Amino acid sequence: MIKTILFFCLIISSGYAQIKGCTDPLSQNYNPKATINNGSCIYKNVKIKPEYSNQLSDSIKETSGLIAFDNLFWTHNDDHDKTIYGLDSLGNIRKKIILEKVTNHDCEEISQDSTHLYIGDFGNNFSGNRTDLNILKIEKKSFLEGNPTIETISFRYADQTDFSPQKGNTTNFDCEAFIVSKDSIYLFTKQWSSSKTTIYALPKTAGNHVAQLKHTLDTKGLVTGATYLESKKLIALCGYSKMGKPFLYLLYDFKDNDFLSGNKRRITIKLPIIQIEGIATKDGLHYYVTNEALVRKPIINVQQQIHRFDLSRILKSYLHK
Repeated sequence: MIKTILFFCLIISSGYAQIKGCTDPLSQNYNPKATINNGSCIYKNVKIKPEYSNQLSDSIKETSGLIAFDNLFWTHNDDHDKTIYGLDSLGNIRKKIILEKVTNHDCEEISQDSTHLYIGDFGNNFSGNRTDLNILKIEKKSFLEGNPTIETISFRYADQTDFSPQKGNTTNFDCEAFIVSKDSIYLFTKQWSSSKTTIYALPKTAGNHVAQLKHTLDTKGLVTGATYLESKKLIALCGYSKMGKPFLYLLYDFKDNDFLSGNKRRITIKLPIIQIEGIATKDGLHYYVTNEALVRKPIINVQQQIHRFDLSRILKSYLHK
């Protein structure tokens, strides 16, 4: 009887020992007694500038996605061009692979898992009524051999019922960023009117699918790229405000695939008006970001570039704990 009482006392005491709160020492409301991160951390505004910015080749003026794979950074243009470009860390083109059998309607992002590359042909900002949204799934081995094996993942948004043409840059069903987990694809859309992003999930198998709405996140800007370290539970988004001000948005220390259950931190990039589009990392501390050429003469004349950022002071303690 005494053993039974002690057993239940241990269960009760262990339950009370679990304290929910902000577990990040870098936050403004860190609770040193908290043992479970409940996503409540608040951060002061941080501005970062690139370690360097290098101009890219005129071949990739519309660089629209970026991944780190096979010792190179791979990018692509968002319209017509079927070439995937392999860059070194300074932005020099080292390799080109052409997807001969592909039609590039509006390819806005590239992602990956351990065996495949994924290219999202789902740009939808012109009239918001595309019915041919798809993601190309490319076997990595065949891609590197120059003879890519490609499958197509077609989808629609579960909550889009109106397919009448909309005014340009007004739809909530435009997407330029996604990540791939062990079992699913997660889209991060651009809500043009509210500057929020909606997260949708769909299978990563070939066929026709319905992207299911999961969450909405107020990023205070248009999300245009994403990179994911699944083992570290870390997602880095990039984008820009309606005024063209670039930013990063970090999601980390979340539970399972509930990306909003952990820390959420927006970081301002100290650069002039640029249209950043792609983001990639190898170690979770150093990030490479590309921007499209943006020319609005005589006022704006921004060339396509690659930028390197060091986020060690923000993420080192989390990644190395």
